[in-house]
Amino acid sequence: MDEDVEQASLMSFNDRPRAFPNMRSKTYSPLIFRILRKLNVRVVSIILLLCFGAIFYMGASTSPIILFVFIVCIFSFLLSIYLTKWVLAKDEGPPEMVQISDAIRDGAEGFFRTQYSTISKMAILLAFVILCIYLFRNLTPQQEAAGLGRAMSAYITVAAFLLGALCSGIAGYVGMWVSVRANVRVSSAARRSAREALQIAVRAGGFSALVVVGMAVIGIAILYSTFYVWLGVDSPGAMSVNDLPLLLVGYGFGASFVALFAQLGGGIYTKGADVGADLVGKVEQGIPEDDPRNPAVIADLVGDNVGDCAARGADLFESIAAEIISAMILGGTMAKKCKIEDPSGFILFPLVVHSFDLIISSIGILSIKGTRDASVKSPVEDPMAVLQKGYSLTIILAILTFGASTRWLLYTEQAPSAWFSFALCGLVGIITAYAFVWISKYYTDYKHEPVRTLALASSTGHGTNIIAGVSLGLESTALPVLVISVAIISAYWLGNTSGLVDETGAPTGGLFGTAVATMGMLSTAAYVLTMDMFGPIADNAGGIVEMSQQPESVREITDLLDAVGNTTKATTKGFAIGSAALASFLLFSAYMDEVSAFANVSFKEVDIAIPEVFVGGLLGSMLIFLFSAWACAAVGRTAQEVVNEVRRQFIERPGIMEYKEKPDYSRCVAIVASAALREMIKPGALAIASPIVVGLVFRILGYYTGQPLLGAKVVASMLMFATVCGILMALFLNTAGGAWDNAKKYIETGALGGKGSEAHKAAVTGDTVGDPFKDTAGPSIHVLIKMLATITLVMAPVFL
Repeated sequence: MDEDVEQASLMSFNDRPRAFPNMRSKTYSPLIFRILRKLNVRVVSIILLLCFGAIFYMGASTSPIILFVFIVCIFSFLLSIYLTKWVLAKDEGPPEMVQISDAIRDGAEGFFRTQYSTISKMAILLAFVILCIYLFRNLTPQQEAAGLGRAMSAYITVAAFLLGALCSGIAGYVGMWVSVRANVRVSSAARRSAREALQIAVRAGGFSALVVVGMAVIGIAILYSTFYVWLGVDSPGAMSVNDLPLLLVGYGFGASFVALFAQLGGGIYTKGADVGADLVGKVEQGIPEDDPRNPAVIADLVGDNVGDCAARGADLFESIAAEIISAMILGGTMAKKCKIEDPSGFILFPLVVHSFDLIISSIGILSIKGTRDASVKSPVEDPMAVLQKGYSLTIILAILTFGASTRWLLYTEQAPSAWFSFALCGLVGIITAYAFVWISKYYTDYKHEPVRTLALASSTGHGTNIIAGVSLGLESTALPVLVISVAIISAYWLGNTSGLVDETGAPTGGLFGTAVATMGMLSTAAYVLTMDMFGPIADNAGGIVEMSQQPESVREITDLLDAVGNTTKATTKGFAIGSAALASFLLFSAYMDEVSAFANVSFKEVDIAIPEVFVGGLLGSMLIFLFSAWACAAVGRTAQEVVNEVRRQFIERPGIMEYKEKPDYSRCVAIVASAALREMIKPGALAIASPIVVGLVFRILGYYTGQPLLGAKVVASMLMFATVCGILMALFLNTAGGAWDNAKKYIETGALGGKGSEAHKAAVTGDTVGDPFKDTAGPSIHVLIKMLATITLVMAPVFL
């Protein structure tokens, strides 16, 4: 760079042309917020009091357990409001930071509004399809005996589906809302202290996590208590409480439906922008990451919020919702088989576990405090060690509260020691969660050998970097699969030896044991989501610092937080796929129970020696690969559009590189937004249509060949194989992508020649290959395997 360019680069930010215009003419605010602002404060207060009164009345009419759940959820919402006020009270820094933050916020909220408008239209269309199917489907003997007609069953399922979709959408919005406001405050805090910046990022993520988990729990609790009171459950001639959880499956499907499209659309957006920005900016022009001269940089930073924050919020929401509903179904089924007098403890146990999750995760979040020493020059504590301390505290509290929950709710006179067996199942789940976090950290943190070996492979070229990354990803599937296998078998065995038996004396607690282990694994979900949200907030903060030309010492702090954020994102993806594996096993068992209930015949095993059933398995495996291919291809096509646009701007506006002309950021944002909305439809439609089409085709084939239940058996096989393939594929994609990213970060610390070296260029190539792996296809598969399970639960009667 010659002297003129150096002087230009040293100009103060405000002397340059304003480079960050608003993406819209006015700030967007959701319709519900605009309506509430126009209402009188007293009117709003009265409405809220009436709502709370109705909720507590239904809770008291249902069970004291539901009342406890409501109280804890409301407490968590109040704490989340406190965290929001605490974060928003922090300063936003100098005007140049605020300008960039406003541009990111406007781009994120604009895309979110358009994306969720599209998703809501598809959800309404699907709700109409479900309504039509349910109006002509069969009922279970229990539903017929309770006088629950087809029309009532249809309306209940559609209402649950739409409520699940709405809550999932709100969960996504909450994740994005806080991240676009916290990023600039973290950037500003990094000018003073690394610990203060860490605390703000964690508390901002904590707000989102508490709201997401609290909404998942209170949404199901409200739905359960509403149906309980409305249908007069357990009164003479009415539905049994054991069968009530089957009415909630629509809620899980609605949550999965929205989460899938949120993850696909957000993932395509964030990685299309990221890959395009890196290929032209870093590789071709040799400018740093998040440099203000790169026309795609704002689109990249917007993508962090819509892809990582909004999508992950919806993802974890549907994980928890699916796990709670499947565990409630299995709890009710087991209580019925064992003739337990008061089965409410077994059915409502998952809600109580996640209520305690809110309490202990709140303690973990609040345990991360700032430091009185605001000097940047003081030794910087490893942020990962700080987060790990909070996680360890949460784990210890989880073990204690889980044991107390099992004694409170799972004690029964028929098997006095059963609660202790189930407490051990929960301990298995908690250990599994900790093991998954540790394994993911080992394979993706550059403090450990695998990533350093990958970085070393970059020194011999681009090809060896790709080979090393692929082999690392393939290897990383082994340990998690062994851990899942041990967890499922251990929990099943502990459940079977709990002493709970059916009328014939056969043990019946095995499946419920695996359900309890899944609850144990997700018993720290709110803290894990906090760590996940920390990543994109830190990434955005680093971008704002780079674009506003802050001193190198500030960038060093945000780089450190960003590298830790990459590791936490990878570890939480490992946690997510582990919980998805266990939850899918539960949902598969719940599907078989539901088919048994509707067909009124035993359906306990699937014989893959039957050719049609084996074909169903092949189709399920193929679905995972085809879905992954389409998701990655969508990122590739979007990135190509971004690359062409960025190259065009550099050619047509040569003054950009010398800060004499400003890039057209909004053009890249518009390109990526329209491409993401267009590209998310095809893989999403494939995921929804496949199990329905396969089930219907083989049901018809079974009818003409005299094979009853063939449709249900083929769908079960499809679900089983898709789950197995999906777990392995997601582990490979997530870990390989995270390792490639942190190998690049390791070289950027000065290792192997540092930034600009040949090793760094090869690592950037690996990072761009890994981007759609870890942030689009991989996370979407988490949602896909659970959505396949929930859609088969909802559509089970169609396959009979």
